[in-house]
Amino acid sequence: MQVHRRLLNESMTYRAQRQRIENRALMYETGRRSAARRGVVTFPVVVHVVYNDADQNIDDAQIASQIDVLNRDYRATNPDVSKVPDVWRSLVADNECQFALATTDPLGNPTDGIVRVKTDQTGFDANDGVKAAATGGSDPWPTDQYLNIWVCRLGGGLLGYAQFPGGPPQTDGVVILDTAFGTTGTAAAPFDGGRTATHEIGHWLDLFHIWGDDDGACTNDDRVADTPNQADSNTGKPKFPHITCDNGPNGDMFVNYMDYVDDDTMFMFTKGQRERINACLDGPRASFVVAHQAGTAPAPAAAPAPAAAKEPAGVPGQDGDVEQLLHDSERLTREVLTDIQNMLGLVGHGSGS
Repeated sequence: MQVHRRLLNESMTYRAQRQRIENRALMYETGRRSAARRGVVTFPVVVHVVYNDADQNIDDAQIASQIDVLNRDYRATNPDVSKVPDVWRSLVADNECQFALATTDPLGNPTDGIVRVKTDQTGFDANDGVKAAATGGSDPWPTDQYLNIWVCRLGGGLLGYAQFPGGPPQTDGVVILDTAFGTTGTAAAPFDGGRTATHEIGHWLDLFHIWGDDDGACTNDDRVADTPNQADSNTGKPKFPHITCDNGPNGDMFVNYMDYVDDDTMFMFTKGQRERINACLDGPRASFVVAHQAGTAPAPAAAPAPAAAKEPAGVPGQDGDVEQLLHDSERLTREVLTDIQNMLGLVGHGSGS
């Protein structure tokens, strides 16, 4: 939220983009629009390990352990999902998102998806210094093609931070404290379950904190209908039910990944959060969906399909999956171009005034 508020103050473009993103999210939440994507989307990940000493230069196994956690948490296959209180189990959502270290770099060369940079900086903060070589960090790979994750030593008690969709491309991505990344190596309790990255990538996919960041006023929420309003963040290991904001009898959904509890106490995303993620993937993050679908399009059949095979109505001889891919890709591309044109119109108007 510190990054979000800074960008709102600094950038009229960001303010305009955020308004459009929120309008889209509301349409998905209310059922006026539905997800265009089909099936699971895989995000190519590049991990920038920016280290000052050997302990901060986390090994490949620790990085792999984090990718494993993300794939379980975003598909609701994490074993501890069984600890979700009964009253919320019907809300547990499979977001149909998965993550894989990139195998090709921006120039088309083979890669393991890991960039290691030795820095003279003893620590970083939320002002994005780690995201540029000029300030002792590592330059991002194209942020419309890769999920950039920077792992480094953070000061000020920060476990991590993220940039919401709609912000500057040169700083788009997620930053995680080196001792809160993954489940092995230097990962330290109580943040050694990989859930800091799960939480921060939630922001990258446009999820807000579950308590609405209103400092206990109970007047704001996370703009998701099926997460109870709560007064403030929860930490540690609360006991169910933990009631605030008159949200009894079930109280705060502190087991949600978008709260601040210990890693071993958060277990779930909700169906409402999935709809918000869908709105994000059809809108500001649509480039990942289009690239994924294009990369996984079915290969042409080696022989004609049997006569009994059902063809899409009105498209004889065409593969239904390919037709759907083309339709979805065209729709997403059209929407992204419309967003850009509208944004430029807003920026131009503002500059002229």
